[in-house]
Amino acid sequence: MSKQLNPLTPEEKYVIQDKGTEQPFTGEYTDKTDGGFYLCKQCDATLYRSEHKFPSHCGWPSFDDEIAGAVRREPDADGRRVEILCQNCDGHLGHVFEGEGFTVKNIRHCVNSISMKFIAE
Repeated sequence: MSKQLNPLTPEEKYVIQDKGTEQPFTGEYTDKTDGGFYLCKQCDATLYRSEHKFPSHCGWPSFDDEIAGAVRREPDADGRRVEILCQNCDGHLGHVFEGEGFTVKNIRHCVNSISMKFIAE
């Protein structure tokens, strides 16, 4: 049985399905601070809570935690980074970095805005 997926624009397909990256500082959620939830744009699975988000000034939305069981990690093809994907539909979200010291949790999920949609609380 196949999962019901949302239709995507060519730009969304490039990032979510082809593992591309949106340009830094261009995403709609980079500086968003409203309370709510971030969902996978491809399948609507809940990925992050707004309280996980923090300002890293790296050009993409950054989170130091995820909804339990929502995000899967796997080594990038180049072996230098760790890719994060939606556990439900395998959509590319971005990359995860550890040891940068931005937050107490010492982890940064660097996520493409185009991979998500925001639902206000």
